[in-house]
Amino acid sequence: MTETSQTTLRTELRMARGALQGLRRDLITDAFAFHPMAPLRDGHPLLGLVPRRFRGYARWLPHATLTGFTVLLMLTATEGYAGLGGVLAALLAGVPLLTTMFRPIGAWWLSFGATFVTALLYSGWSSTGPWTDTGFVSHLVVMGVVAARTRPRVAAEMWLLTALLALAFSSWADWYGADPFIMIFLSGVVLFVVAAVRGLRDSRKEVAAQVAVTEVERTRRTLLEERTTIARELHDVVAHHMSVIAIQAEAAPYRVENPPEELTQSFAIIRENAVIALTELRRVLGVVRAEDYQAPDAPQPTLADLDRLIANVREAGLQVEKTVTGAVRELPQGVELSAYRIIQEGLSNTLRHAPGAAARVEISYVLGGIGLRVLNGPPRGLLKPSPGAGHGITGMRERVTMLGGEMTDGTTDDGGYEVAVFIPVPGERA
Repeated sequence: MTETSQTTLRTELRMARGALQGLRRDLITDAFAFHPMAPLRDGHPLLGLVPRRFRGYARWLPHATLTGFTVLLMLTATEGYAGLGGVLAALLAGVPLLTTMFRPIGAWWLSFGATFVTALLYSGWSSTGPWTDTGFVSHLVVMGVVAARTRPRVAAEMWLLTALLALAFSSWADWYGADPFIMIFLSGVVLFVVAAVRGLRDSRKEVAAQVAVTEVERTRRTLLEERTTIARELHDVVAHHMSVIAIQAEAAPYRVENPPEELTQSFAIIRENAVIALTELRRVLGVVRAEDYQAPDAPQPTLADLDRLIANVREAGLQVEKTVTGAVRELPQGVELSAYRIIQEGLSNTLRHAPGAAARVEISYVLGGIGLRVLNGPPRGLLKPSPGAGHGITGMRERVTMLGGEMTDGTTDDGGYEVAVFIPVPGERA
């Protein structure tokens, strides 16, 4: 024997050994382990067809259906047999079926073993030998139920052993014209259909799970991107103020004739600390900038620029009404910037998700902070699907949370949408 032949033989033996080990794990090890059939899950399409008060019972519909079919099959099995023969035929057909609800692999072995009993006691009585007519149907249903509750490899192993059993009995006994290929063909069709349906169902579950994971990752990425944008904007705002502090501290001593040495030293310390803080700020917050990010030449927008934003939105076809209440005053630049961005995102969402609707912007200057409200009516035009739906709300909420504020959002009674925000202002008392 050549070295190539030896290698091929070892490979074949290894494959055969692996197949036998897999067969042992699937059909022999813990074959009668308790594995109850689960009721229908919440949200199952069948439960939607049942009134709500009966859904608790409808969850057990698969169990009731299998039990009813088993009883009917057992009653059919008793026909044509007298006394204990009919009772035994009913048990051989019904017990494996009922066992599939609790011990699926063990139920198949019971049905497999029942074949030997029917072959010995009822041989020649049916064209489906070595099964009786009811035993034939019972074995097919048992294989289908077990295949639906186990992995596809188990279905292939059950079909192989059933085919070997049918061929063995047909070659060893006279079955009065019984054709073993009837069971081989029908069981193959049943197992293929069950495996295909289960594979389709599992694929849908995997797709749904992947979509959910993708949505979570998309939301997380959007949140990180929004935080990066906020950090960039705040970097520009804070860096501007720190630069002003450093310049003012350096120029202050020259505005006073013969300033005391202590005052000059204090301003020098202020300038030194401002420069250090500015350097650290640029080093830490600067890492969130992309390599191609360019700081804006124009100053960051504030609520004073809101009229220009509303004018641009109106040119895009959105009817916007603006209302301002309270004493208008200048707020910290970070608050002004976030308030502007929140209103901007709210109007953008109206354009995107509520075509044809009118919008209203309300700004309330109150003691202790500022209140914002962006409200739009129901859509009047064709609503196109948007893959980014909901991510603008995530950005708004992130800005509000960063400033220690509160935000609520949701649909209104008329089918519109409302975003309400309160941003506190440090140093102001409510």
